[in-house]
Amino acid sequence: MRRAGLAAAGLLLVLAGALWLVPRLLDWESWRPQLAELATARLGRPVQLDGPITLVLLPQPRIEAQQVSVGPAADGISITARGLRLRLDLGALLTGRLEPRELALVGGDVALPWPPVALPGFRAPPWLGPLDARLEDSRLRIGGLQAEAVNARLQTGGATEAVVAEGSLAWRGYAARFTLQLGRAGFDGVAPLEFSLAGVGSTLSARGALAAEGGFEGRMEAGGNDLAALLPAPSGPWRATGRLTAAADLIAAGDLAFELNAQPARGAATFRLAPDARLDIALNAGRLDLDAWVAALRQSRGYALPQAVPVSIDLSAEATGFAGLPLRRLRGGFFLEGDRLSLSDVSALLPGDTGIEVAGATAGPRMELAVHVATKTLRETLAALGLNLAGTDPARLQTAEGRFKLALEGNEAAFSDLVATLDGARLTGNGVWRQGGGPGGAGGSPRPSFGLGLSIDRLDLNGVLPPLPDAAALNARLAGFELNLRLAAERVVWGNLSAERATLDAALENGRATLRRLALRTGELDAAASGAVQLGTPLRFSDAILELSGAGAALLPLLPADRAALAPMLAQPLALRLSGGGAPEALALRGEGDLGALRAEAGATLDTLQGRGSGTLTLRHPGAPRLLAPLLGPEVVGWLGPGSFSVIAALSGQGRTVTAEHLDLVAGSFRGRGQMTLALDGARPRLTGRFAADVLPLPVLPLRGTRPLGLDRLAALEAELALEVARVEAGGDLVLDAASTALKLAGGTLRLEGLQARLGGGTLKGRLAVEGAAAPPRLALEATLADAIISGPLFDLPLDLGAGRVEGTVRLAAEGHSTAAILATLAGEATVAVRDGVLVGFDLAALQEAGGIADLKAAEAALRQALAGGATAFERLEGRAGLEGGRAVLDGMRLTTEGGGEAVATGAIDLGRGALDLRVAARPVADAAEVGLRLTGPVGAPRRLPELAGFLRWRAER
Repeated sequence: MRRAGLAAAGLLLVLAGALWLVPRLLDWESWRPQLAELATARLGRPVQLDGPITLVLLPQPRIEAQQVSVGPAADGISITARGLRLRLDLGALLTGRLEPRELALVGGDVALPWPPVALPGFRAPPWLGPLDARLEDSRLRIGGLQAEAVNARLQTGGATEAVVAEGSLAWRGYAARFTLQLGRAGFDGVAPLEFSLAGVGSTLSARGALAAEGGFEGRMEAGGNDLAALLPAPSGPWRATGRLTAAADLIAAGDLAFELNAQPARGAATFRLAPDARLDIALNAGRLDLDAWVAALRQSRGYALPQAVPVSIDLSAEATGFAGLPLRRLRGGFFLEGDRLSLSDVSALLPGDTGIEVAGATAGPRMELAVHVATKTLRETLAALGLNLAGTDPARLQTAEGRFKLALEGNEAAFSDLVATLDGARLTGNGVWRQGGGPGGAGGSPRPSFGLGLSIDRLDLNGVLPPLPDAAALNARLAGFELNLRLAAERVVWGNLSAERATLDAALENGRATLRRLALRTGELDAAASGAVQLGTPLRFSDAILELSGAGAALLPLLPADRAALAPMLAQPLALRLSGGGAPEALALRGEGDLGALRAEAGATLDTLQGRGSGTLTLRHPGAPRLLAPLLGPEVVGWLGPGSFSVIAALSGQGRTVTAEHLDLVAGSFRGRGQMTLALDGARPRLTGRFAADVLPLPVLPLRGTRPLGLDRLAALEAELALEVARVEAGGDLVLDAASTALKLAGGTLRLEGLQARLGGGTLKGRLAVEGAAAPPRLALEATLADAIISGPLFDLPLDLGAGRVEGTVRLAAEGHSTAAILATLAGEATVAVRDGVLVGFDLAALQEAGGIADLKAAEAALRQALAGGATAFERLEGRAGLEGGRAVLDGMRLTTEGGGEAVATGAIDLGRGALDLRVAARPVADAAEVGLRLTGPVGAPRRLPELAGFLRWRAER
């Protein structure tokens, strides 16, 4: 038994070896036609077997053929393979029939024409039985598209069962799996088709019907975790559902409900296959992340779709944003072909309904765009961009329209060919912006830089310049970037300044701000400035220069309106140069210039951190009256006198206070020196200090002049000065000497308190108040005079004091804008007492002698002669006058002589009209009737009316 078992086992081994080895050693050439015919029938297209053919019985019977070619049919599909493998049915093989159960192409190369001749209907022949067909390690080429590592399986059942295909492939380095189920076609040739594809993190499934003549129509669903891997689109999860149709030259997805990053949209997609491959996508969304779409389009490399397939994207969104700026009504087309991206008809609304239109394309890494912007509410747009417009005029920066070319490359953005209008002004120019760090973040400046060159026909700066921030904030802002700026304007308006042909050339680099040149022309005056400042802590200025040349009248609009009187002075040629530099705590400045014949030199050292400084100032002019006439009036020539003008001052300041430690002033006959402080930190400038003058010439004002004295200008200044004047003159005549007073000016009221002076060898004391801010201005004077000596006619009037020792008091008040008004409103009282004097105008002694002449006719002639002129020496003259409304009424003015003579004056003097009505009465003889002299008419030339009738009658009666 044991030997029989061993023999049987050996026989089986020999039989198995024979079954495995013998078929491989046999020649199967006689089977080649039958095998080719069988493969042709199974594949539906001619098959040619060019390589060796072998039969393998174990473990399963199969035939393997090498160098297989599948000939093209009417659809233009061609197939080659390294080998063909047929798995056979063992029972049929034992009976001598070849009945395949599985067909496999190994290392196949399948080429599908594109576009295809026709989309196949895949109607299965009714005799087709169960079949398992495979593609192993094959390559699939469709036009210019190629898939590698294709492993697919096709399974068929009976005549009523579906055809199922599934497998995997690799496309551009991405792995994908697919499944397809094709149902048996009905009598109309329409077959149901289900298809699914998964890869690159996304899935696509479709279900519909395949027509007999070709073409598919159905529904699709797609989604994934990253759309950017498939298309030039933003990264993020996505989902799409819609209708799917396919033809020989077109695959279209319509009525798409699309969702990307939880943002819904509607749209459509079309994949054109002929004449050239192209993908068209249209999206319409309520909200869209435009920043993400732009970034995806600019970096459109590495997605699954080959770059040889052009992609067109039509975007539409009601609300979106770009670089933090909200946009509305975005519309636009984006076309990507290879590395070239084109934009067409892109439009949107910025905040403030500013419309923007963009078109252009990329050229390598460079994008070139044509941009059009138009708005009627520019302020709203600028505010949305983060520009602070506080403090600007709401009526400015409203309308704007412009066109320019924009080029983007790497970290650089440049605009050129700008043609725009802003509030009616026309602008042209170019500019460039470079992000810091250089390309790739290597090299270059770590700060962003901006270059700008603009030309404008009219630059109106009124209402568009916001308040400047403090120095620290401004320093921090300027240190954050670099700037190269060139501006040119045909006309510039800023405040009262109107200039022409203005140019600005400035730069900001490495923390250093440089003003290369600022030049303009205003009127007949040319101005130029340059300099530099090193930003940081602390700032440091260098090479700062300001130069003015031309007619100084151009500076008049920059001065306050009440300085119009300076126009004649400024009409002269002007040449001025200011220079300086240094750190803020030690800023050195120097200036020199000429205005006509006026020469100015100044030097100063400023500590801007502490707000203090010191320096010197020198002004010189050969003719003081000529220089000061525009300020003080043409009459200054008469009262100031000939001579030069000079100011030499040593100045120091703290904050808004300036002190002249030493001040020497010469103006014609005026000479003075002192120490003064000017404070500008109050509501009005305040002047304090002390001043001593050798000679103070005063103007001689017309007594009844109607020209306003300008007393309201006292409200422009406050002052408190201690004044000393050695000699006060008027019209070249001595008025006072050794005068001193405390001058106080506040609230438009001028007060001279503690006034003391020498007058005619006597002492004058008093005080004066002028309320210039009142309407009308008011004056008040109180004064006393003691021991003043009169040595000549006092007023050069027909009735005047010619000599004597005077004392008296005066208390006066008046109001008015001119001297005539002041005299017409004069009120108050005055007392006078004169000793040992002479009264010019009549001869009292002669009058007394005439009273003793016996001949009446001769006595009358002598009386008339005594009243017609002459002088009267008196022992005492005293009296009082009351003033009201400019009219002085004499009250008991009495004159007595050593010989006992006496005269009494009564009447009134109208100071406002310059007229008088006086009567002087005397008794030539005791107990006699009075002799009178009436003076009426103008003060300077009154009529003399002797009154002798009473005395002559009395004499006649004797």
